[in-house]
Amino acid sequence: MSGQQGRHRVVIIGGGFGGLFAAKFLRRAPVDVVLLDRMNHHLFQPLLYQCATGILSEGAIAPPLRQVLRKHENVSVELANVTDIDLERRRVIAERVMGSPVEFDYDSLIVATGAASSYFGRDEYSRFAPGLKTIDDALEVRARIFGAFEMAELEEDPEARRAWLTFAVIGAGPTGVEVAGQIIELAHRSLKGNFRRIDPASARVLLFDAGDAILAGFGNKLSTVAERSMKRLGVDVRTGSRVTEITYRDITVEGSSGPETIPCHVKVWAAGVRASPLAAMLAEASGAGTDRAGRIEVLPDCSLPGHPEVFAVGDMMALDKLPGVAEVAMQSGIHAAETIKRRVTGGGDSKPFKYRDLGSMASIARFSAIVDFKGIRMSGFIAWLMWVFVHLAFLTGFKNRFIALSKWLTAFIGESRDERTGSALQASARVIVAAAGVKPGEQDMTRLAEREHRP
Repeated sequence: MSGQQGRHRVVIIGGGFGGLFAAKFLRRAPVDVVLLDRMNHHLFQPLLYQCATGILSEGAIAPPLRQVLRKHENVSVELANVTDIDLERRRVIAERVMGSPVEFDYDSLIVATGAASSYFGRDEYSRFAPGLKTIDDALEVRARIFGAFEMAELEEDPEARRAWLTFAVIGAGPTGVEVAGQIIELAHRSLKGNFRRIDPASARVLLFDAGDAILAGFGNKLSTVAERSMKRLGVDVRTGSRVTEITYRDITVEGSSGPETIPCHVKVWAAGVRASPLAAMLAEASGAGTDRAGRIEVLPDCSLPGHPEVFAVGDMMALDKLPGVAEVAMQSGIHAAETIKRRVTGGGDSKPFKYRDLGSMASIARFSAIVDFKGIRMSGFIAWLMWVFVHLAFLTGFKNRFIALSKWLTAFIGESRDERTGSALQASARVIVAAAGVKPGEQDMTRLAEREHRP
């Protein structure tokens, strides 16, 4: 571990909002910091759905960690996959990208590894309905969405074509609503005139949720406004509908009128999350509890019971029923870093973490959003402008802000969606062969796709 000999050593696991903001806060602290992550980038997850629907490139929302932290001379970035944490010896055990083992000793540890999609015990669904938690997820979803239109163009059979032009989004929280809204806009506006044998506007977008309302966390008024807006766009909103089966060909849901199986090749999962496996590992090692989502129960200062030098922050911590949003991760990461700095500089010990709720917002479609800020609830164009301002403010780096703004102008005011590059047959073949659980070569995948679309 690099740094000055004898200095306090801080290891941060995870380069998301919690880990990155903790590392940035410690820039001028008398400590040496190592930031560990399996990926070389920080990911702005709230805009992943725009990468998946062809508005933004992956580079616009995933700046390299080394670039972001290049001026933080006391911070080094290590690409490694953490396999174990020895709380007694204060050591993190990991594997580098090429598989070589490596260990990092620490005086203080911040674990900020977030959460992944939860399939509620049906992990096999992930082959047919990818979530939206990583860049790879977004690129996979993008390939499937655009690949479906290409496959529909090739298809001769009307029923098979309809299946390719049916898109199912499971989960009507912010991510699900935003994905559904952008797919319908893509079909109705951006792909207009692109095809000769199909009308993209004939695509169906279905939004399923087991609850009674979409965006339930925003309250009844905004939830109702959002549902009306989605229906006006053409999204088929189905609340009170529980998914009971997913295959590569269809989706089965149980609603008020009984079970229904809908032919549909492209599904997107936005129904739930589960904490990183490191939460369970830390819980077992420290004796802490976990909640239903696998998040570790931490003390009021975000530290582990019996281990004041170890902090769990963001989506992997269970504290005061805080929501799994970026603001919680940022603020808890900064709180942990501030506590470490205070201890090292003799400024006192821990203080309880106090979350400052900056409100919630979700984009419905172009020029339309809903905002809930300290009891002030609004929707429509003004809410959308607030959404634009907030997301630009939190994007990392001027370049990424400029790129995002220019892409939004061309996508929302114009009709262009430039981020559509990919092999349609390859993408569609991945949908087809997912059921077999195999990884065929590219030529095999293309032949499978071609064979599947023939009548």
